[in-house]
Amino acid sequence: QLQASGGGLVQAGGSLRLSCAASGVRVSNYNMGWFRQAPGKEREFVAAIRWNSATYYADSVKGRFTCSRRNAENTVYLQMNSLKPEDTAVYYCAKTSRVGMPMSPDEYNSWGQGTLVTVSS
Repeated sequence: QLQASGGGLVQAGGSLRLSCAASGVRVSNYNMGWFRQAPGKEREFVAAIRWNSATYYADSVKGRFTCSRRNAENTVYLQMNSLKPEDTAVYYCAKTSRVGMPMSPDEYNSWGQGTLVTVSS
């Protein structure tokens, strides 16, 4: 089970850190991804951290977002800096056993509930 938290309201240029706490699975054994879905839009890939700690990002967030993991806490994080109004969305964490760099929601088989991030201009 995955539990996302940390969303909220922030002004443009601000920062937030999202957390995804896992129970029943070890996040260090899987590729863990972050996705977001804005109103009226499809769910899109944001970032992910592989089992070997390698990370990869959507072009829209490169240089601003950082995905990390604390094995002792069995939690994955998404540090979001320099937030923009277009980052406003419900953010989800998810787990996949796929190898490589899966970026499609269809490649992830376990999802947490979303956490809402609202960035005001």
